[in-house]
Amino acid sequence: MKPTAYPAAVWERARSVRLLLLDVDGVLTDGRIIYTDAGQELKFFHVRDGHGIKLAQQFGIEVALITGRHSEVVNHRAQDLGITRVFQSVRDKIAILRELLDLLTLEPRQVAAMGDDLVDLALFRQVGLAIAVADAVPEVKDAAHWVTSFPGGRGAVRETCELLLQAQGFWDQIIA
Repeated sequence: MKPTAYPAAVWERARSVRLLLLDVDGVLTDGRIIYTDAGQELKFFHVRDGHGIKLAQQFGIEVALITGRHSEVVNHRAQDLGITRVFQSVRDKIAILRELLDLLTLEPRQVAAMGDDLVDLALFRQVGLAIAVADAVPEVKDAAHWVTSFPGGRGAVRETCELLLQAQGFWDQIIA
C-alpha cells in the first residue's frame, strides 16, 4: 500500500530502483567542509543516513557514491558503511552511470540519484528517479521527480532509503 505522503508517480518509480547514486557534499553531508589548522578536512555525516544505507543494502539495493571532489574522509565513511563503489574526482557523472549500468546489468529506470547542485542535473535526466534534497538549489529541485523534506546531511538519505524500501514492500519486515 502506498503511503499518502508520496506522489503516485514517485512511488511507481521507486518500486524498480536497484541502484542508489549519492552525491556526497550537500547530500550525504550538509555541504560544509571544515579544515583544521593542519589542513585536515572534516565532514559531518548523519548516523540515520548511514543506517538507511545499510537497510537498503540489506534488501538488495546497491549504493554508490559519486563526487567531484576527493576526500579520504569519504573513503572512510564508505568503508564504514560497506559501500564498495566510490567514485571521487569525477568530472563526468554520466560516464560513471553508464559504467555501473553495464557492470550491474541495469536499465536507467532502475537507478535513483540524489543531488543538490547544478552538477547533478545531467545525471537527473538519465535516471528513473531523480531526488533533490530539501536544501538543493532551485534548478535541481525543479528537475527532480521528488524533493526530500530533510536537508542534505541531516536525514535526506535516510528518507530516500525509507521511500525505496516502502515502495518495494520491505518496510513492514524491517519494523517488525
